[in-house]
Formats: sequence, structure tokens, C-alpha cells
Amino acid sequence: MKSAYELAMERSGITPVKKLTEEQKKKISETEALYKSKRAEAELSLNARKPKAKNMAELEQINSDFTVELASINSKLEREKEKIRNS
Repeated sequence: MKSAYELAMERSGITPVKKLTEEQKKKISETEALYKSKRAEAELSLNARKPKAKNMAELEQINSDFTVELASINSKLEREKEKIRNS
């Protein structure tokens, strides 16, 4: 007999969350650490480039580039984590 939770999940069409193995948890943790360092590198680059901006437009462009780079890093991190979860 199914629990109320299982029935509700079936009706909603949502698949239940799969439990991660210890190996998957370890790989996800390592991946998060790697991408945390990539975010830190991007921030260091931003801080190095800011003083070189000659006007407000250049500063805005630097900030915009940083935002795009962070979004890219975060997107790649989520894809990597999803690969690990599905392995």
C-alpha cells in the first residue's frame, strides 16, 4: 500500500528525489569547491580591472562582464552537479 506522500507525488507528476550515494556526495562537494574557486578567481579579476576603468561606461562594462561570467560559472556548476546526480 502506498503512503499519502507517494500518491500525492504520483498525481502531481513529480518524481521523488533520488538519494545520493556517498561517492556522489563527495564528487558534488569537490565540484562545488572547484567552482567556488572559479568564482573567487573571477572576483579577483574584477577587483584588478576596476581601478583601470577610465570612466563610468568602462566600469559598467566590467561589472556586466563579471555578472555574465558568474552566471556562466553557476550554470556550469549546476550542469556538473546534475551529471553527477544522474550517474
